[in-house]
Amino acid sequence: MADTPRPLDGMRILDFTHVLAGPFGTRILADMGADVVKVITEARASNAPDNQYYVNWNRNKRALSLDMSHDEGREVGLRLAAKADVVIDNFSPGVLDRWGIGYETVSPDNPSIIYVQMSGVGAEGPWADFVTFAPTLHALAGITALTGVPGRRDIGMGFSYNDSLSGLHAAVAVLAAVEERSRSGRGRRLDIAQLEIALNVVGPALLDYSVNGRVAQPSGNRLPYDDAAPHNCYPCIAEGEGTHNERWVAIACMTDEHWQSFRRVMGNPGWARDERYHSASGRTAHLQTLDEHVADWTRELTAERVMALCQAAGVPAGVVQSGVDLVDHDPQIAHDKFLFEFDDPHPAVGVTYGDRLPLSFSRTPADQYTRSRTYGEDNVAVLGEWLGLPEDEVRAGEDAGTFR
Repeated sequence: MADTPRPLDGMRILDFTHVLAGPFGTRILADMGADVVKVITEARASNAPDNQYYVNWNRNKRALSLDMSHDEGREVGLRLAAKADVVIDNFSPGVLDRWGIGYETVSPDNPSIIYVQMSGVGAEGPWADFVTFAPTLHALAGITALTGVPGRRDIGMGFSYNDSLSGLHAAVAVLAAVEERSRSGRGRRLDIAQLEIALNVVGPALLDYSVNGRVAQPSGNRLPYDDAAPHNCYPCIAEGEGTHNERWVAIACMTDEHWQSFRRVMGNPGWARDERYHSASGRTAHLQTLDEHVADWTRELTAERVMALCQAAGVPAGVVQSGVDLVDHDPQIAHDKFLFEFDDPHPAVGVTYGDRLPLSFSRTPADQYTRSRTYGEDNVAVLGEWLGLPEDEVRAGEDAGTFR
């Protein structure tokens, strides 16, 4: 890693996570300077060096291949855990315990160790052994039922939203445990239930049912508990033929002041002076006709023009951007240099790109990035630094299959 000091320099993390939730959490910690050793225990598709999940979520880490199906691999894993500050996994509960490297085994000799288990529904309970991925957690937590348009409860999210939330929770949990350890001198075992994290997202729906007995329904772009209008995405001048060339802009008039400013942006058309639209409750009650009028205006302009006019008047508005917009056209992202190209081409996929850690530290900048590593690329370095194993012993272990 680079020489410039970073906030978490010196922290050692043994990372048994895979897919997105766990790797995202440890990527945040690695970006801030922790020495995160990504332990690849088997040839999972999600850990393939040319898998874009693996490439994206495992930068700034070192890769160690370790066959945990053999006694020799488990013995090395135990020695590594004894040297770590944090051990983290998102397997089903009990995997590390069955390998003989769980918290109860390691903590007597390393009382400051912090273990983070971030399984789907937690370590205990009737569903503890469930196999979960983000779509199933979205469904179980009620996110799917609340996503989409009225009259539909089967649309759901097309991406792993809760995985990102879980990774953030894991990173915060590690930092909190490290802070507490600085006072007590002792580590602990943390159980993170990704299902309960997903439930945070639907908190208002749970409160509404608990207090009012109402079952929340999907509401599209309309706010379910507030009178705010216009509050939707509106069509603009398209860039070409076909639905993939459509252009849209989001407008959110959260107050009557926003509405008055928006009226002026539109040139105070006669329809906007209708008394039905004078208050937020009135605009919400007549939302369909209001949206139709707004859409008639936005269709004559580009999405960028609508956003510029609205923002200049203090009205919240934003272009519904595509990936092309974000990478090639967004001036704010370009100004912040948020997207970048890794200096070192990846051996399996060539040139790779990343998004910067959205945090800025004044004295210990977290702005150093190394590409994700391939199977066993750091075997010699990690086992030499953590355990003092000489290179010839590591190479012998590779030949024997212990370090695959």
